[in-house]
Amino acid sequence: MGWIALNNDAQLDELLAASYQHPILFFKHSTRCSISAAAEGRLLRAEAQLESKFTLVYLDLLRFRSLSNRLADVLQVEHASPQVLLVQNGKCTYYESHFGIQASELMQLA
Repeated sequence: MGWIALNNDAQLDELLAASYQHPILFFKHSTRCSISAAAEGRLLRAEAQLESKFTLVYLDLLRFRSLSNRLADVLQVEHASPQVLLVQNGKCTYYESHFGIQASELMQLA
């Protein structure tokens, strides 16, 4: 997976600031969940197309749950797993979870 691995608060702050120049797509993934694995597979199959529109960021929820909670708080969205969050200009402009995560829908955004 060619995504940026999100693993600390400073990095999150940098990514949120970068969203003013380029849309950031966060994928919050639970490595123990089959639904999350299915969502990951759908995103991986479309990775090249998604990379052309978004900076892609991966967050391992099991290793970095507090960071996931902070992301939800900062963006004012309810936590879900798996979940994608599209951030533009420091704000979440789109989010989806579980089987609603579809690369084709994401490609129509931004």
